[in-house]
Amino acid sequence: MARLLVIDDDRSLLELLSDYLSRAGHSVTGAPDGQRGLVAAAAVGPDLVILDATMPVLDGWQTLARLRTASSVPVIMLTARSDEADILRGFAGGVDDYVTKPFSFAQLAARITAILERRASGSQAGEVLRAADLEVDTVRHRVRRAGDLIELTPTEFTILVTLLRSPGRVLSARQIVAAVWGEEYLDETGYIRRYVWHLRQKLEHDPHAPRYVVNERGIGYVFPAD
Repeated sequence: MARLLVIDDDRSLLELLSDYLSRAGHSVTGAPDGQRGLVAAAAVGPDLVILDATMPVLDGWQTLARLRTASSVPVIMLTARSDEADILRGFAGGVDDYVTKPFSFAQLAARITAILERRASGSQAGEVLRAADLEVDTVRHRVRRAGDLIELTPTEFTILVTLLRSPGRVLSARQIVAAVWGEEYLDETGYIRRYVWHLRQKLEHDPHAPRYVVNERGIGYVFPAD
């Protein structure tokens, strides 16, 4: 059972979704706006947050920014838009997945399960991975570069760990999707490029000349063995 926080100003959707996820075995807290959502997040300590992008007073983007100052909890953004600009904005802010309205509750539940399972599998592995000047603690979900802490979202972290566990091996976008999201998302490779771009912005000394996450054009991505 996971502790879920659902933040959405559509009270009918909030009630129906909370009921569905509760019947699926989760402990669900609902909040009708961003301000009360942040209060609930501090009180509950959720394992995952489902956040509506469009809300009055404190919208999803503002709520996400404030949430990220205190927590790396996985966030799924609910949005009525699938514009490239919105998606990039979300990734930059630390969103782990997107669900575009209208959506099926079963679809959302599957994405929740995928995120929670990949986070749990990383914690259970108990590894500290080292390469070049990077140190990646899979239990604490911490990344250090030359001793400096690098803040990554859970999805960015999982992509990095996936590459680190296969040094020198080029992984295709489909292989990365399978490792990060699961086999059921194999056709959804479009986001990988965007995640890698943001991962490089945080991780690389020079994102335009990457040392850690290298693109093999037309094939995929590799963490060099040397």
